[in-house]
Amino acid sequence: MCLCVCCKCANSCASVFPESPRWLIATSQISQAKKCLQSFSARNGMCVSDELYPAETLLSELDEVFPEDILPEYHHVVELRHTRVIWKNCLILGFTLFIGTGIQYCFTRNLHIYSPHFYFSYFLRVLTGALACIFLCVSVDRFGRRGILLLAAIVTGLSSLLLLALTQYLHGGLVLVLSVVGLLSSQALAMLSVFFGSEVMPTVVRGGTLGLIMAAGCVGMAASSLMELQNNGGYFLHHVIFASFAVLSVLCIMLLPESKHKPLPDSLKDGERQRRPPLFLSRINRDNPPLLRMQPQSSEYNRDNYSRLVTATKKMLTTDALPYKISISPQAPLLASNGTVPDANEDSS
Repeated sequence: MCLCVCCKCANSCASVFPESPRWLIATSQISQAKKCLQSFSARNGMCVSDELYPAETLLSELDEVFPEDILPEYHHVVELRHTRVIWKNCLILGFTLFIGTGIQYCFTRNLHIYSPHFYFSYFLRVLTGALACIFLCVSVDRFGRRGILLLAAIVTGLSSLLLLALTQYLHGGLVLVLSVVGLLSSQALAMLSVFFGSEVMPTVVRGGTLGLIMAAGCVGMAASSLMELQNNGGYFLHHVIFASFAVLSVLCIMLLPESKHKPLPDSLKDGERQRRPPLFLSRINRDNPPLLRMQPQSSEYNRDNYSRLVTATKKMLTTDALPYKISISPQAPLLASNGTVPDANEDSS
């Protein structure tokens, strides 16, 4: 009875939260990927009845790329110790998320002076979080992930340094503005670190690496909660450490690659090929333009038609009985055995 209930729960969860076909293909689980793609096509109504072999047309490219006897390849987070670029990106993004979550207490502590109610800082944190999300939605796709992450780290570091050094010399309004701006930039830094990690990490280890990055963020939130439990004991040291880390993160972000308008890496080799873009983009010398400029020709290749042709050819080659039989009509030889042309009268007789 319990087994039947577990099977029903598993089937219902699989229907609501299906497995990722990209991860299944990246780990060479071809049979599960085919079932998942067929279920997607059936739910979306993509299988038209008048098409030629609609199910095989959808999966013909998988049959061409992957052999039938391929074994699945599973990867673990432990394999990151053999990599160089992926481990570096995971460490930098975990470090930035740790800073973005841990330094928020340095800004919210200054907000308790302006309101006697304890929930004022929490509501302000939620409001700045929503504004940070809107800011990322507007700017990240236009200016790039790496540039906005660098901007958020710079603003966070400058706000924390100014509050650390000039709090007793600044006006109360300026302290409030710096606290709100620092809180906004730190939340944008934390959100973009998770979003950036989901694009930079390869598909085969994306879940494990995102778990490591999120764990670093939880450590930062635990540091802020620990400061509240100790009644601000050691707050100055906490502020100095996180302000120094924010300045250090600016240098670390420069080592990250840019994922804007680039395909997601699937294997560990794809993740190792990612390189950071140069600081200054080189421009083509306008004084020496090329004599001939190649114009890209439009290709008439259609993937759907090619896959249908491949599927139909496979069916024709695997069938035993051919639909028609080729017959050759006997004809008289053009030349006789002695090299003379036969007479037309003899042929008619």
